[in-house]
Amino acid sequence: MRKEVQFKNRDRFIQLGITIATIRRIRGMSQEQLAEKADISRTFLSAIEAPSTAIGFSLEVLYNIADALQVSPADILNASVLPDSILNPKV
Repeated sequence: MRKEVQFKNRDRFIQLGITIATIRRIRGMSQEQLAEKADISRTFLSAIEAPSTAIGFSLEVLYNIADALQVSPADILNASVLPDSILNPKV
């Protein structure tokens, strides 16, 4: 289920999607395989993982993705947090 993402959470959702994509690749899974195991569409998973978009989704979807990847939801959330020094480097 797509939800409007508030601007202040935009970067968080983008990081979350990148983290999910990275873990999926480490597990050797295609988007189709993960989407099927997580009971979501491949199109929705693709939108979640896209680094140029911020797609909001429910905790149920996060739990389903975590279960399909065989990790805890907390691991996904913790791995998606990048320090401000990386996100906003001073030039």
